[in-house]
Amino acid sequence: MSTLDVSTTQIEKLSTKAYELGIEYAPKLALAIVTLLIGLWVISMICKVIRLSMEHSKVDPTLIPFMTSLASWVLKVLLFISVASMIGIATTSFVAVLGAAGLAIGLALQGSLANFAGGVLIMVFKPYKVGDLIESQGHLGVVKEVQIFNTILIAPQSKRVIIPNGATSNDSITNYTVEGKIRVDLTIGVSYDADIDQTKAVLMDVLLANDKVMQTPAPFVGVLEMGDSSVNFAVRPHCDPKDYWDVFFSVNEELKKALDRNAISIPFPQRDVHLIQA
Repeated sequence: MSTLDVSTTQIEKLSTKAYELGIEYAPKLALAIVTLLIGLWVISMICKVIRLSMEHSKVDPTLIPFMTSLASWVLKVLLFISVASMIGIATTSFVAVLGAAGLAIGLALQGSLANFAGGVLIMVFKPYKVGDLIESQGHLGVVKEVQIFNTILIAPQSKRVIIPNGATSNDSITNYTVEGKIRVDLTIGVSYDADIDQTKAVLMDVLLANDKVMQTPAPFVGVLEMGDSSVNFAVRPHCDPKDYWDVFFSVNEELKKALDRNAISIPFPQRDVHLIQA
C-alpha cells in the first residue's frame, strides 16, 4: 500500500469521526448556546427586578448596585456551569476547585467579608443614616458617609473617624438623632445662702427664653445634690440634636448672667483649715 493510500484512509477516518462527533455534539452545542443566551437574558431581567424592588422599598442607594452586581455574578457562574455540563464538560472537578478557591479567599478576607456583611445589614435595617449623631466603638460624631465596608464619622473636634461596619453592626449603637430630640445635661452650683425657689425660677426663665430649647418635653430644673461647697441644680433642657452645642454653650452663658443679675452667687470650692498651736 502506497503512502498516498495511507493518507487517504486516515483522512477518511478523521472525516468520519468528525461527522460522528458533529452529529453527536451539534444538538448539544446548539442547545447550550440557546440556553446561554436565554439564561443571560433571564439574569438581566432578574437583576432589573431586584433593582426596581429595592428602589421601591427605599433601600439605601449605596446598597442597590452592590446587591444587583452580586446577584448577577452568582447567577452567571451557575449558568456557565450548567452550560458546560450540557456540552459534556465534567464540572465536578471545576466546582471542587471553585469551592476550594472560594474557601481560601473567604479565610483570607474574612475581616473584609464581615465588614461587607455589616455594611449590608446597616443599609438594610438602617440603625443610622447620613447626618445622624451617633456613638459607636467609643466614638461620637455625625455620620458623613455609610460605605459598604466602613462608616465615616465627623467627630466634634472635626476629626474624621472611620469605623469598620463589621464591628459596628455587632456592637451597641447610640443614635442621638432618630428620636428628634436630645437632652442637654447641665449642673449649676449656687451658694448655700441662695433661696432655692428663687434660684429654680431664675434658671427656668433662662430655659424658657431660649428659642432653641424645646417646650415639649418641658425643661426641668431641680436640686441635684448638696455638694461640699454648693447646692447643685440639675438643669435639663431638650433640643433638636443639630442644636445641641448651641444650646449647651448659650444656656451656660445665659445662666451665669441671670444668676449675676439676681445676686445669686456661685461659690468657689473652699475648705476650712484649723491651725492648732502647740
